[in-house]
Amino acid sequence: MNWYVTPHTRSRVALDKLPVLPYARFHREAAELLENDRFHCAHYFGTPDRQGITIYCIQLNDESAKAWIYSWQYGYYAHEEYPSLSAIHPAPHPFERAITEQFGVKFKDHPYDKPLRFAHDRWNRRAGLKEYSFYQIDSPALHQVNVGPIHAGIIEPGAFRFICNGEIILHMEVVLGFQHRGIERLFGATSNWLRQAALSEIIAGDSALSHAWAYAAVIEKLTGKAAPDRLERERTMAQELERIAMHIGDLSGLCTDIGYQLGQVACEALRTISINTIQSWYGNRFGKSLIRPGGTYYPLESAAGTRIADHLKEIRRRLTEVCEDLFSTPSVLGRFEECGKVSRAQMMKIGAVGLAARASGVPRDIRQSHPYGAFDGFEAVILDTGDVMARARMRYLEALQSIERILHLLRDNDSQELPHPDYTTPLPPDFLCFALVEGWRGEICHADLTDARGILAHYRVKDPSLHNWYALSLAVREAEISDFPVNNKSFNLSYCGHDL
Repeated sequence: MNWYVTPHTRSRVALDKLPVLPYARFHREAAELLENDRFHCAHYFGTPDRQGITIYCIQLNDESAKAWIYSWQYGYYAHEEYPSLSAIHPAPHPFERAITEQFGVKFKDHPYDKPLRFAHDRWNRRAGLKEYSFYQIDSPALHQVNVGPIHAGIIEPGAFRFICNGEIILHMEVVLGFQHRGIERLFGATSNWLRQAALSEIIAGDSALSHAWAYAAVIEKLTGKAAPDRLERERTMAQELERIAMHIGDLSGLCTDIGYQLGQVACEALRTISINTIQSWYGNRFGKSLIRPGGTYYPLESAAGTRIADHLKEIRRRLTEVCEDLFSTPSVLGRFEECGKVSRAQMMKIGAVGLAARASGVPRDIRQSHPYGAFDGFEAVILDTGDVMARARMRYLEALQSIERILHLLRDNDSQELPHPDYTTPLPPDFLCFALVEGWRGEICHADLTDARGILAHYRVKDPSLHNWYALSLAVREAEISDFPVNNKSFNLSYCGHDL
């Protein structure tokens, strides 16, 4: 067998069990898997070791809830150029770009061979943003518009370069990489699990609970200590509260971008209630410190559960009223419908994930395909028009779905005593482990490797925005440039989740 197959729930693998393939065989077999719509690439990354660069690939089978893991190696002084997977299947293009940027590996036929992040520790220190080669179309009839990287308000840095024919966008290129906190390197710079858990919460601040759960799951799988059922249920409720708050906040932002003030202020108020509901649990509105490896200091008490149920019922009632008006108002429909369409075929080709993919008919949801926590039997919401309207309706429908799941879980009066977090159990040496979580934007994957001492040596993070920024570029083609803000908000992607 040329790959290691494992259920994602048992994704702790000894490194000497992982196949190391010649690149030609790796390329052939990875391409064969990606030919099948059941498979998609969860992570593809390199780590330095004594032999050179070992590059690991994790492919997910969305029907069997299993993962295919395998690797290949690149010597430190190798000068060979390798055939690109992206030339056959575009979905892995950001992974290959990152490998090239970090380690100098050359993929000779890569269709979009541009830097991904301009990391401070990139292999080619001479390549910078000033030397970035923007796509060009030479024509006196066309003009270029640059937006960013400095934006108004609190938006993070990112540059958008438009090529337009009058008001119509022919092409938009997104350039990120203006900020680097070195998050992945910081994980390996400390053996303090509490500090690592806190780092996970700032990968993307609006997804603190989701990324913290992914980190906790990695540590729990490595130590072999499964979280108790009650803890898994409470983590599920916390993550779904995060999903509700962020989805409602995005509905407010969408209303802002089309000047629909009633929807804006109503959804802003409901978002405040949502994050205050999280705060009523244990004191932090964004879920920080709630999820930790092995246990919690904040079990959900019955009084807090009652408050959460009351708040959610009120949110459900008011959100339903707001969205019935929102999705029946002619001026809203005129801006949302048929705007920013991305087809199912396009989403599949670029490897899109999460809400944006499901709005285009792609049934990709880790809660359904690779269940974790209390998501057994989960069925994802799927729409098929792929426009701003679909992405807005997805937020409404998923918020309602999350409310119902939390209310259902709250009916279980489990008095099981929960342990405190575990920060001391030794990790096994020379292991790879990964964890999957469906954040509110989409699929999150955390992967780590321990060294011979059992120390977390390499940590790799994939935020859903890595896949979906290119979907935004597709959405605005042939749109008027004035529709860019509402399209951008309909995806609401993370700059820092991409830049790491």
